[in-house]
Amino acid sequence: MSETARSEPATSETATGAPGAHELISAALVDLALDRSAATKAEAARSLAERMQALGRVTDLEGFLADVAAREAQMPTGLDGGIGIPHCRSAHVTEPTLAFGRSAARIDFGAPDGPADLIFLIAAPAGADSDHLTILSGLARQLMDEEFTKALRGAGSAEVAAALIRGEEVPQEEPVEETPPVAVADRFRVVAVTSCPTGIAHTYMAAEALEKAAREAGVELAVETQGSAGYTQLDADVVAAADGVILAHDVEVRGRERFAGKPTVDVGVKAGISRAAELIAEVREAEAREKEKEPEKEKEPEKEPEEGRVRTPSPMEAASRPGDNFATRLRTWLMTGVSYVVPFVAAGGLLIALAFAIGGYEVNKAPSVAEHFAWTETASWAALLFQVGGAAFGFLVPVLAGYIAYGMADRPGLVPGFVGGAIALTVNAGFLGGLIAGLLAGAAATAVQRLRVPRPLRGLMPVVVIPLVTSAVVGFLMFLVVGKPVASLQKALTDWLGGLDGANAVALGAILGLMMCFDLGGPLNKVAYAFAVGGLTDPNEGSLKVMAAVMAAGMIPPLAMALATTVRGRLFTETERENGKAAWVLGASFISEGAIPFAAADPLRVIPSAMAGGAVTGALSMAFNCTLRAPHGGAFVIPLIGRPLLYVVAIAAGVTVSAASVVILKGLGRRVAA
Repeated sequence: MSETARSEPATSETATGAPGAHELISAALVDLALDRSAATKAEAARSLAERMQALGRVTDLEGFLADVAAREAQMPTGLDGGIGIPHCRSAHVTEPTLAFGRSAARIDFGAPDGPADLIFLIAAPAGADSDHLTILSGLARQLMDEEFTKALRGAGSAEVAAALIRGEEVPQEEPVEETPPVAVADRFRVVAVTSCPTGIAHTYMAAEALEKAAREAGVELAVETQGSAGYTQLDADVVAAADGVILAHDVEVRGRERFAGKPTVDVGVKAGISRAAELIAEVREAEAREKEKEPEKEKEPEKEPEEGRVRTPSPMEAASRPGDNFATRLRTWLMTGVSYVVPFVAAGGLLIALAFAIGGYEVNKAPSVAEHFAWTETASWAALLFQVGGAAFGFLVPVLAGYIAYGMADRPGLVPGFVGGAIALTVNAGFLGGLIAGLLAGAAATAVQRLRVPRPLRGLMPVVVIPLVTSAVVGFLMFLVVGKPVASLQKALTDWLGGLDGANAVALGAILGLMMCFDLGGPLNKVAYAFAVGGLTDPNEGSLKVMAAVMAAGMIPPLAMALATTVRGRLFTETERENGKAAWVLGASFISEGAIPFAAADPLRVIPSAMAGGAVTGALSMAFNCTLRAPHGGAFVIPLIGRPLLYVVAIAAGVTVSAASVVILKGLGRRVAA
């Protein structure tokens, strides 16, 4: 039996740490023969939810199960090791509750290594984010203990299983072997940070695996879990005393500069789970190599100490993997800028689209609402929406440039990036000018940070010297060197888009459709989207057609997968059929990522099928001369589209082509396998 299961009290780090008027789990919430009543994950959730309802923890069974299914559709909740953790927040839950079921027949929850025999249904009241995350994170840590899961699989009664999950002491058959103590002076000290994109299960499972490996190796380890519920930074003294650092992460490590100069092992979060013992050994080897280099450093006293530099790694640079080439880094920097621009695009673009819908296309000639506003006139409200949206759009290029520079050089890149972006607007260099300004600002800030400066000046560098020098350099380059040529290129591109007609427009629409559907929210998708949004900063007929084609094509992959799972469900797994239900809404909302679960499971059939439909839709949208001023919204902004009926026809054609293609390819694959 595990040490966690045996004696840990109910704290925020255990599955029983969430507050509640009653016990989080009791024997009445345990079913050790779940396979008798459930063969699918939906049936398992229903069986366990009925136990919650019987105790008054769930007020509306069907409403709660719908919330569970909606969460399951976003991402499978299966974990390696035969574990399923369906979970959700729901307005139909009265208090945080955990139900447990054991299935000898095993139930598929979408885990990479197969079906699950240990199923935990987690329910939290709506809005109780901290309770929900506390239960999930605590349970994830417990599940990393093999003895804990072994004890659950061998529990002979519901009472024993519930006590194990609560962390209460139960009779044990064998004494726990204690790790021989290690002298404090000889102990190797490591600090670690774990984080994953969702900040829930894998974050805490990696932390637990590293802690277990450290105990077995006699290493002193302190872990910082940067999860969705927030995080507490490691004590500065602990970091200073550490001999090495392990970073197991799939997202940016916050506060990475704290570990500068220490031997570091940098891996993905899954490596923290599967290779914990190897990582402990690797960081020891890295520390040994650093010690071997120290005598060589002592032989070169004439060199100025490294601390004389003010250079710190940028967030994107810090998160990069060894061996990343320039093209990979460039893509990461550009995507950083685009990710920060998207909220401005959505807010400003939709406000402008609503303004045109309410006040007509003459609303752009309305006087400033600060000077004239009539509360009872529709035209005034339309002008207000248009001018607020225009203000938001005015930030697009500066924000793009600023956060590209931020991705390259961290905070020192923000000032020259925003300045360069503003100058790009001033000289009419537009979206392309913003891209170049961001790269120039990031390069300038990086170069200045590399300078070695006297100690008395170091305090002035971040607040005076770096902003002053980099802004001056970027301003000079944008006004006098690159601004005018880029402005000329931007004008030529705008004129070209405005003059597109016939075969040229159709070909461009097909190419944009292929890009939108190739990687489903990845770099190519973002490049096509950024190209379309850039045209909205100075719109004409051609750029509005491009925006319409890009949004239509981006809706195709999830809608097509939803249709395919509806008409030929037997070609898809149960998990894919559940995902197909959510894909209807995601596709209609212009969220291409809704097709990722299908593409990940069967890329060679799904991606080509999605690209075929996207190309058809993009080409038809351009051929029909459909236009769009809103950069987002999907089906919800179709009334604001030029020629909306033909636009719907283009989307329907692409969905049909993609759905038919994937059904045919999957059917052929099944016959070949037979």
